[in-house]
Parts: sequence; C-alpha cells; structure tokens
Amino acid sequence: MRAHKPPPKLMKKSETAFGIARILTDFLATVCGLLLGYKLRFYGDFIPGIQLAFSRASVPPIDTYIRMSLIFAGFLILVFGIFGLYRLKNTDGPLKEVLRVIKYSPIWVLIMMSYFFILRETFFSRLVIGFGVIISILLICFIRLLLHKIETAFLGLGIGKRRVLLIGANKISRTIAENLRFDPHYQIVGYTSEHGGKIQNLRFLGPLKSLKGIIKRCEIEEIILTTQKLRDFEDHQILNFCQLNRIEYRFVPDVLEVERSNFEISPLAGYPLIHLMPTPLDGWGRILKRTLDILISGMSLIILSPIFLLIAIGIKLDSQGPVFFSRLEDGSPALRVGLAGRKFKFFKFRTMRDNSHHLRSELKSLSHRTGPLMKIKNDPRITRFGRLLRTTSIDELPNLWNVFKGDMSLIGPRPHLPEEVAEYAENHRFPLTVKPGITGLAQVNGRSDLDFEEEVRLDSFYIKHWSPLLDLKILFKTLVVVVKGKAAD
Repeated sequence: MRAHKPPPKLMKKSETAFGIARILTDFLATVCGLLLGYKLRFYGDFIPGIQLAFSRASVPPIDTYIRMSLIFAGFLILVFGIFGLYRLKNTDGPLKEVLRVIKYSPIWVLIMMSYFFILRETFFSRLVIGFGVIISILLICFIRLLLHKIETAFLGLGIGKRRVLLIGANKISRTIAENLRFDPHYQIVGYTSEHGGKIQNLRFLGPLKSLKGIIKRCEIEEIILTTQKLRDFEDHQILNFCQLNRIEYRFVPDVLEVERSNFEISPLAGYPLIHLMPTPLDGWGRILKRTLDILISGMSLIILSPIFLLIAIGIKLDSQGPVFFSRLEDGSPALRVGLAGRKFKFFKFRTMRDNSHHLRSELKSLSHRTGPLMKIKNDPRITRFGRLLRTTSIDELPNLWNVFKGDMSLIGPRPHLPEEVAEYAENHRFPLTVKPGITGLAQVNGRSDLDFEEEVRLDSFYIKHWSPLLDLKILFKTLVVVVKGKAAD
C-alpha cells in the first residue's frame, strides 16, 4: 500500500526562521546602536568645530541606560510588528524593506519621547539619543540587507521557494506568470485550464478535471485562481480541497463572494489578489501557540510530578498492568492521528483493565454515539480507580508530554484512533489540519455526549476563528467542567 505523503505546510520553515531572525536582529541592533550612541557621546571630537564636552552627570549610569535601551528596543519591535515589518511571508525587495524601516522609525522615536514625558523622567543629553537612534537604524538596515542576501541565496538553492500552480489561461494568468518568473520566492510549476488558451514558456499540466492529481504529483504549495468560469470544479470545491491539504489559496477578486473575515489582500502584477487563510494559526499565530505550549507543558510536568507518582501508586494498587496506556496487548504502540494525518505515540494513565483493547470491536454495538467514534456508557473495561481518573480528566495529564514533544497542543481537536479516522468522510478531515489538543471547544461543550458531526463543526469553528483569547476561554471552561466532575466515559 502506498504511503500517504503529508501535505505541505502553509508556512515554510525557512520563512518562519527568517521572520524570527528579523525580530531578534532588530532587537539586538537597537540595543547595540543605543549603547554605541552612549559611548560615542564621550568622544565627540570627530565633528570639527563643534564642542561636545558636557557634564557626565547629565548622562545616566550605564546599568540604568542598558535597562532603558532594552525597553526602547521593545518599543521598536512593537511598532515594526504593528506596521507589518515582521510578516513571515516577506516578498519585499531590499530597497522597499529599508524604506519601510526608515518610514516607521520616526513613530518609534515619538514613543521614546512620550516615555520621558509620561514618566516625567529627566531627559538627558539629546545627542546620546540622537546618535543611538541613527546608529540603530543604520544597523537595522544593514542587517536586513544582509538577511535578504542570505535568504536570496537559500532561494537560489531552492530552499524556501513556493511551488505555484495557476488555474486559468487568460491575460491575468500570463501577467502574473511573467512577474513571478523573476521573483525568487516562487517557482511557477505550470498551469491548468478547461477553456484552452496558452501561457507562453509555461508548462500545461493537464485539464482542470485532473486538478487533484496535478497538485499531488507536482507537490503544489500554492494555487492562484485567475478565472471566473469553471465547469469541472466549483470554486468552493477548490478552496475546500486546499484547506484540507494545507495548500495556500489566492484568487483575483470577484471570483467568489468572500463571506469570512480571515483573509488578506496583496497586490501582484497590478492585480489585487485575495489570500484566504484557513486559520489564524498559520504564521505568527502558530509560533505563539507553540511557544505557550512548550512553556506551559514544561512547567506543568515539573510541578505535577509528585501527583503523577501518587496516581501511579493508585493504578498499581487497583489493578494489574502498566501505569501508562501507551501500548496495545500485541506490543504495538497506542497511536493517535494528529496534524496532517500523521500518527504519534499517545500517553495517558491507564484507566482500563490491561489487555482489553481487543474487546473494542466486540463492544462497538453498545456505543451511544453515531459516526466513527465509539463511546460506551458504563464501559465494563474501565477499572474503579480508572473511572475516578476519567471523571476528573486526570487520566489525560500525561498528554502534557505529547504537547511538550510537539505531537499535540494544549487546546485543539481531540486526537482520534487510526481506525476511527479511517472511517472519516472527506468533510470530517478539516480538524486534521492543526495539531490535536488535550482539551478543545468540543470538549467544553458536551464532551462525549456530542454527536460526531457537531464535534467536527465545533472543531472547525475553533480552527477558523482561533485567537489567544479563545484559548483562554476554553482553558477556563475546561477547569469548570473538571471541577463539576462530568464523566468522560
């Protein structure tokens, strides 16, 4: 049987790496620039005819100035972030990137001035700040140009290039193809069309009815739709396929009505392209969520280790078998399906009698849920201590290790068994486009009492409308559900 190849990620690792590098280098360049300005103020003889001698009492001690420099560097990161200088998908040329740095730097300077005014701190020598700001901006511009050179070198080696497919063979397609041909960030693999037409110097990959096969065969990572006239495919079918397979989808306006807020508009070759993002969890949202997952799961594993020991003793005293449910009776690992259909080894406290997984098929007729998921009221396989663990959801605490490893997230769709996922219909697979979670929107809105279709609907809503505030609400509701002790059988 041919192994299923995981779909490409919407945000490439190289884009993420260079996005983080811009933040770190901007911060360090600002701190270094401000410190050089501090030192330079003591050596002003290089400006002929200008006496820069002053009382050193007007300059704060170096340790105080370092703290202020760190604060001011944070202000710069905030300003640049607000005005889009840290977009992960950065296709600006070097000159445009430098001009954007220079354009928004005055806002940073105004914030620094406001800092002194609001806190009513004594404003020391203006030359110190002046030198520091100028040197900082020059350093940022120089480092950004250097990063751009490095990124271009990587792109020249094919690292970070996006493989693009054009749908349509019209004037818009030809214009976009011509422009992208000279953009190192993109590789135009070819085009597909159902109405004929040709794009010079571009490979025709087949008719539109073969779209799915073309995408998989050519490992397409981005689609640009330039035509409004489709027969073999509806435009929403293409969008749904892209979402399920984590392919970036962009189109020329008026192709379809945009009924969602999660989109951005970017000009290309004189045409405003609309980029529909399947989830805010792409880009910086994914980085923020992963950072919080590592910090919270890591600290939780350390803090909860004594409780883990007590639970392990309770499990051993109550029944025979291992403490953790991580392997089946045949010795194979207990697997769950995660991001993009990848399987991972799942850890939780054992709550059932040992070697009882084989009874699953025999008991499936007792399931009170419709769909591929199996849930049995008063499941005879569950031990007495295991029922207590399930009622309080404590049995899922070892999932924190899965979160720390990167298989799961704290919040997201629940991970399901491979045999359950094998029964999914096509419209059930959208939750597999993000990492599964220990808890999620479905778990705090009915848990195991939910119909499977309703669970998919809630998980899909979470993915499309994710925000840090939504995660916070789900965490709070999870605590309420756990305190109430609603069983998860």
